[in-house]
Amino acid sequence: MTADKGTRGSSLGFLGLGAIGAPIAERLLRQAGDLVVFDPRPEATAAFAGRAETARSPAEVADRTDIVFACITAPEHYREAVLGGDGVIRGQRAKTYVHLGTSGTALVRELAAELGGRGIASLDAPMTGGPPRARSGSLTAMVAGERAVFDRVEPLMRAYASKIVYLGERLGAAQVMKTVNNAISLANFAVASEAMVVGAKAGIAPEAMLEVLNAGSGQNSATLTKIPDHVLPGRFDYGGALRVVIKDLELFQKEAGALGIAARLGAEVLKVYRATAAAGADTDDMTTAIRPMERAAGVEIRGRPRRDG
Repeated sequence: MTADKGTRGSSLGFLGLGAIGAPIAERLLRQAGDLVVFDPRPEATAAFAGRAETARSPAEVADRTDIVFACITAPEHYREAVLGGDGVIRGQRAKTYVHLGTSGTALVRELAAELGGRGIASLDAPMTGGPPRARSGSLTAMVAGERAVFDRVEPLMRAYASKIVYLGERLGAAQVMKTVNNAISLANFAVASEAMVVGAKAGIAPEAMLEVLNAGSGQNSATLTKIPDHVLPGRFDYGGALRVVIKDLELFQKEAGALGIAARLGAEVLKVYRATAAAGADTDDMTTAIRPMERAAGVEIRGRPRRDG
């Protein structure tokens, strides 16, 4: 294991082997040398066969490991995996729980309170960057929780995150930060898509638009990666399902409302993704949000992006 003395010898567990969870687990496995994994889908754990140990439940993961990472999508699934009859809280060994998902301040604090009663410390530790950066180990992690717990776990996080920002001891701060980040990122994609559809209708090639935008003030994550890599080739495979981004935008609205703020622009962005899901399927990739705009305008943003160098 390449971590420091605070985590050397600690056994690691991982719950949730989805689009982001699986590559994070892979990188932790490489760093730690061993890992106990759980996912209710046999096909997800099959990818780790012969390399990681497979548990039959989250409780078994917590029975066999010291630190449990969890990357799960839906809040209700988190509650079951952590507090349910076969949840982490039933384990006899784990002393640290690392919450990687975006599930809101209230849930993270609820889980932490229950786990704390069993002597299990929690870190609120979502990350941003999407599946491509999860695979390359270059995610950005934002973390809140007791400083001593963060200091012990940070070396492990460096297996999958090239940037780690500690936000203090107040659990929930990282959840708010993640919803802020996602609201901006998803708004960027919606606005960039609409604007580029206008440009395409006017007869400007998508490649030329991206060349200008990415060398100017319009540059953002949509123009740098999502549109050139996932929309122009027609793959629509960024890795974020509409149901997940809708959940994230709903959480942003909830966090804003709890602070007494009417996030009106965020509400409009949420409508874009909800309408896209209603027109297709909520399991479709978030980059398909451009398609209703394309259909309405009678154009498509397709082609091969120009890349400098």
